Amino acid sequence: MPAKSPENPAIVAEQLTALGARIRAQRKALRVSATALAEAAGMSRVSVHRIEQGEPSVTMGAYLNVLASLGMTFSVAVVGDEAAKSTADEKAGWLPARVRLADYPTLKQLAWQVQGTGELTPREALGIYERNWRHVDEAALLPRERNLIDALRLAFGGAESPGAGDV
Repeated sequence: MPAKSPENPAIVAEQLTALGARIRAQRKALRVSATALAEAAGMSRVSVHRIEQGEPSVTMGAYLNVLASLGMTFSVAVVGDEAAKSTADEKAGWLPARVRLADYPTLKQLAWQVQGTGELTPREALGIYERNWRHVDEAALLPRERNLIDALRLAFGGAESPGAGDV
């Protein structure tokens, strides 16, 4: 029987959910079944499913075994450490738990109607990009904003180019 989940702040739950979604997206991108991943990581298919759901009661070792089996790495950055933040933002496929509007100028322009918060969930950010893609100057996108868009599409199964059906 799985261990009882500890009480976690909302930000921790969001980060675990984002990590699980990123793991699932990588597994799907590699066309690996959950059963095959479970065998490679030395655990049950149910544990892989729980990891992909971001359940906090799964051990850190199990998360790391899955990451290693998918050829992924895990890194830790101190909140507020700008050097670590810029390095993490530039990694392809990296997906933040919360998307800060101030860090992505094009998204900030597209999300002009968002009031009272400077952050969005990754799914909200992708929705804004997809709905407003016709207003985006792709040549003007910063590399880290392009990486964010690519990671969002990979994690949530967005169109090849956000808004591709709008052309």
